This record gives sequence, C-alpha cells and structure tokens, in this order.
Amino acid sequence: MRLGIVGLPNVGKSTLFNALTSAGALVA
Repeated sequence: MRLGIVGLPNVGKSTLFNALTSAGALVA
C-alpha cells in the first residue's frame, strides 16, 4: 500500500491516502 502511495504524484496524495486508508480499515 505504501508503495502505491509513494508511486503517486504529490498532488492528491492526501486524498488518495485517505481513500486507501478508509478502504483498508473497512477491509481489515
């Protein structure tokens, strides 16, 4: 998951990070 975030551009990283975190939390 971190690799995906790191690979993404700085712009919108926070939004994508929040989305991934929320999705990951729900899945976990």
